[in-house]
Amino acid sequence: MRIQELPQCAVAVDLAILTVREQALQALVIERATPPHQGVAALPGGFLLAGETLEDAAHRKLTQETGLDVTHLHVRQLHAYSDPGRDPRGRIVSVLYVALLPDLPLPAAGGGAATATWRSAEELLAQPDELAFDHHRMLTDAVEHARDSLSYTTVATTFCRPEFTIAELRSVYEVIWGARLDPSNFHRKVTRAEDFLIPTGKKTATDGGRPAALFRAGPATRLHPALLHERHPRTP
Repeated sequence: MRIQELPQCAVAVDLAILTVREQALQALVIERATPPHQGVAALPGGFLLAGETLEDAAHRKLTQETGLDVTHLHVRQLHAYSDPGRDPRGRIVSVLYVALLPDLPLPAAGGGAATATWRSAEELLAQPDELAFDHHRMLTDAVEHARDSLSYTTVATTFCRPEFTIAELRSVYEVIWGARLDPSNFHRKVTRAEDFLIPTGKKTATDGGRPAALFRAGPATRLHPALLHERHPRTP
């Protein structure tokens, strides 16, 4: 019996690693060291090797191209991109992994990257031709996923100090959502969410202003009820 010849197709992984730095949502990008798109900014990534799982490849490429310690990074698979013309080298399907994490260090370039750095996600998304391949679309999907995660999970508290004010938590939402939030409505929603925040009974020190109550993260990992994702842009 003749075995059917399989079509030629390579599999790649790309990574959208997002964090909050300098009061902005930032994405980890590299400068490609080799063609195609040599010298152009891109998301970290590369090809799946024989014997690897997609998760193995994602962690390997992140380590090789950025030097980040991947042992504490939890990346999740978001979407696959299969446009036949997405890569000039041939038929390549790429699987996107995404993470939204606090306190990530400065990366160090290596492997197929000439440089690795943090860049403003907002600025990258405002320039569709800034990123190689279809990485602008990938970053768009990753940022939208990150914003949605704040609606349904308690991840925002990981970007705060162990004890924080509602205003500090609101700032995280405003940075990642890219929107100004009404302080009173936000306070009401987050304090009513089940097991989201726990009052410490303490207040901030003050230099003449009104002290603010301090909270810590509660045991919940999902928000009930969910917070609506604010989609209007921030204003000065």
